[in-house]
Amino acid sequence: MSAPKFTTLGCRLNAYETEAMKELSAQAGLTDAVIVNTCAVTAEAVRKARQEIRKLRRENPDARLIVTGCAAQTEPETFAQMDEVDAVIGNMEKMQPETWTGMAADFIGETEAVQVDDIMSVTETAGHLIDGFGTRSRAYVQVQNGCDHRCTFCIIPYGRGNSRSVPAGVVVDQIKRLVDRGYNEVVLTGVDLTSWGADLPVQPKLGDLVMRILKLVPDLPRLRISSIDSIEVDENLMQAIATEPRLMPHLHLSLQHGDDLILKRMKRRHLRDDAIRFTEEARKLRPDMTFGADIIAGFPTETDAHFENSLKLVSDCELTWLHVFPYSKREGTPAARIPQQVNGKLIKDRAARLRAAGEAQVTKHLQAQIGNTHHILMENPHMGRTEQFTEVAFNTPQPEGQIVTATIIGQTDTQLKA
Repeated sequence: MSAPKFTTLGCRLNAYETEAMKELSAQAGLTDAVIVNTCAVTAEAVRKARQEIRKLRRENPDARLIVTGCAAQTEPETFAQMDEVDAVIGNMEKMQPETWTGMAADFIGETEAVQVDDIMSVTETAGHLIDGFGTRSRAYVQVQNGCDHRCTFCIIPYGRGNSRSVPAGVVVDQIKRLVDRGYNEVVLTGVDLTSWGADLPVQPKLGDLVMRILKLVPDLPRLRISSIDSIEVDENLMQAIATEPRLMPHLHLSLQHGDDLILKRMKRRHLRDDAIRFTEEARKLRPDMTFGADIIAGFPTETDAHFENSLKLVSDCELTWLHVFPYSKREGTPAARIPQQVNGKLIKDRAARLRAAGEAQVTKHLQAQIGNTHHILMENPHMGRTEQFTEVAFNTPQPEGQIVTATIIGQTDTQLKA
């Protein structure tokens, strides 16, 4: 009997939850199973999930195949109807020990083949105590799940439920444990991180959590924040950016577009000038700050003029690391019902232009680092990352998981050399 095999599609939070499922399924004694943790962010993501399931069935003809994750939550019947699939479990169920105990004890007999409840009924997120994953140098800690916002292009709230937070004490205890295990960097992760705390007593903000972690875990060398909504950044988070060198100077922003009319049609909570103002303020407080961003190309009704505003935002905000998403129609979202959908070829062309603008910003950033000294966290003996999350290549092996100080001597298209 072999241990279960896991395949993760989609975001960092999914990868985190896969690690939790590995532990839960091992404790339950599940064997000879393949588990696919799916993503639902676009129609293409669901198509890829189905493709992956067929491939895994061909490779593992005798294993029991279980599908979970956001796509399983939003459209369970799609996967339940596939001949290759033995069971479908929702995002809430996948984190419950009893789900895995039931799967191990009696896979199909008494255990329902489809276990997907109403994700909107979930009111809390457990702090799943994972001893770090990804690399031996960096650990990810889930502090929040779900989203209360309803952007017109997004299906994720229906896969993740409403926003809920892990209490600060639980987060601090987990980070202390990770530091004791030798991790030199911790990344806070969630679906809508800046909404952390809204459902907790006295409604603390993300900045309060950051300050508390840095105060109560003095031995933690580096703390990172993953994707945030800049319009919801609180005063304490700005204070941490200004005064806490252990908070890394790299923020990934959920911007999505650079034109006010499209932002309103997306039901975003910020305007173009808000994004520019935030990046300028953050850079004043922390001159070495770099920004990544999510941007969608070809949202319905997007004209050439709208797109040019998005393209210009890349330089206006000096966005170094872009995640460009060509818009794809997602059934079940309001944007899918807008009549003026943009031509597919045009979407592809616009996405390519955005990526090229992002690459130009990366080149500019890399050139500016030559001659500078950085503290680099080694992910493997020949590659580490600076405080701004820039990759650095070394010819001479360095100790994995350690922070080394080095001077930048050159660059490639995507990396620095030290």
